[in-house]
Amino acid sequence: MVHIIRKASLPSSADVIERVRPAAEQACAVVLREPRPAGFPLLFTRQWQLIEPAVAFLHEHSVQRAHTADTLRTYAEILYDWFDTLEQNAIEWDNADAVDVVAYRNRMMMQPSPHTGRPYRITTINHRVRGVLRFYEWAVRMQRLEASPLADKPRDVTVGRQRRLIRTGTAPKHERSLFVLRQYEPLPRPLMAEQARELLARLPAPYDLMARWQLYTGLRISELLRLGAYDISSRHVPAASHHTIEITRKGRKPGYVIAPASLLDETAGYVSGHRYAWLKRARRKGRGGDHAALFINARGAPAGKNAYQRAVGRAGLACGYKATTHLLRATFACMLLARLEHLANQGANINPLLIVKILMGHEHLETTDRYLRAIAVDACVLKDVLDALLSPTQGP
Repeated sequence: MVHIIRKASLPSSADVIERVRPAAEQACAVVLREPRPAGFPLLFTRQWQLIEPAVAFLHEHSVQRAHTADTLRTYAEILYDWFDTLEQNAIEWDNADAVDVVAYRNRMMMQPSPHTGRPYRITTINHRVRGVLRFYEWAVRMQRLEASPLADKPRDVTVGRQRRLIRTGTAPKHERSLFVLRQYEPLPRPLMAEQARELLARLPAPYDLMARWQLYTGLRISELLRLGAYDISSRHVPAASHHTIEITRKGRKPGYVIAPASLLDETAGYVSGHRYAWLKRARRKGRGGDHAALFINARGAPAGKNAYQRAVGRAGLACGYKATTHLLRATFACMLLARLEHLANQGANINPLLIVKILMGHEHLETTDRYLRAIAVDACVLKDVLDALLSPTQGP
């Protein structure tokens, strides 16, 4: 079985016994050009041999390309599962071929996940298969393999990304690969106004306010968790009904969202109320309470992604439907797009899709187009969205 060991920080000379202090001092004095951070995943075989190509792949994407921690975790999970499968079947990684990838894919189709006990989703299967193919393309490009049936010809790194075609019916090459399953992306179905109000009422602090931010601004959960208290502390125009909040988008791209004044007022009340009390209690108990994160939990630590997702899921089940954090973001997009389409039909000189694309932080316009199709195929949803937006109250 493949093992993952997280890299630890080097101990100081004061933390070790006397006879190894010279070695500890010498180790701490070594200067590395590209040091791996603490927590970096190291993959080992059953015989505790380092899987060098996998570690090198993770090193390049984490340290050299400076991908996010979530991206590193995803790549590590894919490589762990792939190399564990190879080891169980006594297959050398550099001898793997198309038959092995197809068998790997089919196993996920027929067997449930050992972690969750549920069947794999098609998106998860395709994501893992693409990750394996990406690894072998990298191995050939970096000359760790002379060639591999799992890798395309090495790409010329001097050539920029080709423009992505929209609605041409021609999928990219990796999408047409025989390894990748045909995938139908479901259209988002936004929450009704009553459903949104009931969901918010069942969420405890601070998750109720976090859900409001997603419903009112369409933030991704990663962008939401990156918000700091300083991001909403300065309001230059108190009388304005909406305020622009600068944020860091997915992929570290700069962006902004437009937050209503009522949401910022509610957030200011949370900062002076729950957040202040939780940080004060954390400092009193010696847990530290100087976090810059806007959203923290009752222990004074930054709110976690998994805890927030579980809270939304439990609240949705209590309301009688399945709720996710992405559903909150989709609800914002559908509501905003329906409102803008209504204004455009009345003669406003606006491009609804482009506006929603910018505010959602989408890279491609066809991603935003999903929300237009979602509100077009369900007249009941569209009517509820318009009724909610045209009413004098602000939001759900």
